[in-house]
Amino acid sequence: MWQVPPFILAQTPPPVCHPVASSQARREPSQAQRVQAAGRTRRERPARRRRPIHGLFALLALLALCLFFTAPTPLMAQSSVRPPGNAAVFPDAPEPGPANTLGTRSDSEIWDMIRGGSPRDPAVIFAPTPEGALMTTTGQQGRELRERYIRKYAGWAPLGVIGLLLLVHLVRGPMRLKEGRSGKTLPRFTVTARVAHWFMAVVFILLAVSGLIILLGRPLIAPYLGHAVNSALTSAAMQGHNLFGPLFILALLWLFIKFAAGNFFHPHDFKWIFRLGGLFGHHVSSRKFNFGEKSWFWMVILIGVVISGTGLLMLFPWLTDDLRFLQLSTILHVLGAIALISVAIGHIYVGTIGMEGSLDSMLKGEVDENWAKEHHDIWYEQMTGKTAHPETPKREANS
Repeated sequence: MWQVPPFILAQTPPPVCHPVASSQARREPSQAQRVQAAGRTRRERPARRRRPIHGLFALLALLALCLFFTAPTPLMAQSSVRPPGNAAVFPDAPEPGPANTLGTRSDSEIWDMIRGGSPRDPAVIFAPTPEGALMTTTGQQGRELRERYIRKYAGWAPLGVIGLLLLVHLVRGPMRLKEGRSGKTLPRFTVTARVAHWFMAVVFILLAVSGLIILLGRPLIAPYLGHAVNSALTSAAMQGHNLFGPLFILALLWLFIKFAAGNFFHPHDFKWIFRLGGLFGHHVSSRKFNFGEKSWFWMVILIGVVISGTGLLMLFPWLTDDLRFLQLSTILHVLGAIALISVAIGHIYVGTIGMEGSLDSMLKGEVDENWAKEHHDIWYEQMTGKTAHPETPKREANS
């Protein structure tokens, strides 16, 4: 049988035997004993000291220290580093405002870089957007040009033509037929030619009126009739202008087909312009159309093409992604329209009250023979085979 080694038994302490507590010792102490024991415990236990709230004060001190070092002050705003010797000094530069703000200053250099990018020639209008520019100023330049010059002076051209015609009418009066009406007529324009003319005339007048409302409504209509009336008229004019624009292209094409053949210039046409068409002197011979009528026809065709192209570009701006073309289109469109309106006023005057018998050619398609002899003598001789002016040699009349 296995036995515990002697050295283990030598190191093991003997068991401690506790006497069994008696039933009297296990009794609860009396009330007097408890009071006496509590008093002895209070006398023996040391009193606790009240400690200050170190954590709260430490947190407040740390917060105040952070605010002190992070808040900008005038002393901190000033740099203690000296500028280099070649640095530019601006003694008149204003001091920064509170909290190192710009105050009344504006950082024009940064703004110029945002708008202009790299340096360029400021005299170039509608230049390409420079490299590094975050925004383009082309639209602003176009708006200033339109507001300061075009809108301001555009209305003076038609008014100037009206004033000039009024002066001519008062000084010279309308051009009457010297021999009166003969009662005999010559066919001048066919029905299709007259329809093409009046179709162009109606569309042109509608476009002219609506365009002038759009251009001059704000300075001329709004101050007298109010902004509400101007807004309604401008909105209606814009819709009508966009509607009549394509019709103008059709009318222009039809007009070219019907009248281009007889409107090519001839050498003797230039004599007409030197004598102002016989306005203040002897009459100048001409064919079916004189120099003034031919010039007016080609002006309508050429400027009409420009107006049509620029109008389509403004009506469909997605046809180009270059803002310069759009801005240039608005300017060319307005200038071309003003030129046509101004000359059209003179054309209307001569064709109605300025020259006796002229309106018959577009209303009836025929003219009086005396009118043909006085204003288009070469055409009269070609149509009748007669000499318009017996005192004039035949060869000169047909030259």
